[in-house]
Amino acid sequence: MLDIHPEVTPPLDPVFVPAALWTRAYRELVARDASARDVELTLVRGDGGASTHRARVLAAGHPQAGLTLRHVERMVKFLLWQRGGCRVLIAGADELVAPLARIYGPQGERAFDHAFMGEKIYRQPFNVARMGKSPAPSAPASETAPGIGGHLEGCRIGFDLGGSDRKVAALIDGRVVYSEEIPWNPYFEKNPSYHIDGVQDLLVRAASHLPRVDAIGGSAAGVYVNNEVRVASLFRTVPPELFEQKIRRMFPDLRERWGGVPFEVANDGEVTALAGSMFMKDHTVLGISMGTSQAGGYVTPEGGITPWLNELAFVPVDYRPGAPRDEWSGDAGCGVQYFSQQAVARLARAAGFGFPEAMPPPGQLAAVQDAMKKDDPRARAIYETIGAYLGYSLGHYADFYELRNVLILGRVTSGEGGRLIIDRARAVLQAEFPELAARLALRTPGEQEKRHGQAIAAASLPAIPKPA
Repeated sequence: MLDIHPEVTPPLDPVFVPAALWTRAYRELVARDASARDVELTLVRGDGGASTHRARVLAAGHPQAGLTLRHVERMVKFLLWQRGGCRVLIAGADELVAPLARIYGPQGERAFDHAFMGEKIYRQPFNVARMGKSPAPSAPASETAPGIGGHLEGCRIGFDLGGSDRKVAALIDGRVVYSEEIPWNPYFEKNPSYHIDGVQDLLVRAASHLPRVDAIGGSAAGVYVNNEVRVASLFRTVPPELFEQKIRRMFPDLRERWGGVPFEVANDGEVTALAGSMFMKDHTVLGISMGTSQAGGYVTPEGGITPWLNELAFVPVDYRPGAPRDEWSGDAGCGVQYFSQQAVARLARAAGFGFPEAMPPPGQLAAVQDAMKKDDPRARAIYETIGAYLGYSLGHYADFYELRNVLILGRVTSGEGGRLIIDRARAVLQAEFPELAARLALRTPGEQEKRHGQAIAAASLPAIPKPA
């Protein structure tokens, strides 16, 4: 076992084991092991992209070598939901291939990830294998895809599809000439026409305010590969057959309807991070949204968004045995249970709030926020706990992302509670990760970003080809 003692203990969760501290303790073992070796994990995506992550691990014969499987399995989990991949290729630690293939097999502990990363997202079989004579992974420049986003020239339409409203804006050379927010209720609509017609209606409304349409960009929750809808909660009640026939290629079909203009759709977390980058006029931004779930997005040092998934809700941040489980994936210690309305509901019980069993998480969050306005110490403890989670998790995220700016938003971070979250996160960073704290800015969106930021950033996604 590793000896881990956090400097800052979450008030309502004293047995929390931060992934960053567990990893630090493991690396200290590795540093003392003269026979330690390198391991490479290459993730190959169904879109042809690939990326490699390298780490040092204990020798296979080390007395504590059993920790290595835990270390690498959690690393694979992080990388899958950060970067995406339907194949995981391992080099440098052959003894890990078989157990990881079992864990991430169709009957293993990560069967959810197996199905999700395979047929559901990349429409290919998922597997874990030893690195052989496979094609070399893509160069880092092709991974970061710096051309996606930040284009404001011309006449553009940007839209954002949410669970309760759909937003649209028309821009001319980056200036908003029209914007509108229209209520809708997509979660319970089984008819694909409701969704397709809803987006088409937005485009028609915006186009009426432009002399022409040069490009269209969109933002929505879910996973999109080459503008195809692979997984999205907005369309969750559409029957599978109709989803395949009508929804999967709805955006390429809409592009054809609009004369084949440049048309890009991206996950809303990515677009939120891009909006923050554009408004702050700085790059290298990790966006973290704490709402119904935890959403993420990343803007590279070059200023573009990536083809990665950045689904931080599924990324492990707590390595303790018996950590809270995600009800969807079945995995323990993942972000959704620490940075969402579900986290508030879980911690509210520990804080002593006596909510009715039938009260949904949004209602519990509202009650905690009301209590915070009255300076209720129980509410304060909830937000301070989430802030400690965040500080330690940023220390872990920094192993996988280049970080300079973190944009923190979402309903959980509203009001005084949000300030407490950020203050406690900063305290953790200063105590445990002083070098990271010195270069990292934690910020929240301003009012202008909230009003127009998402639509402007979505509109900026497609590049307009230069005339020949």
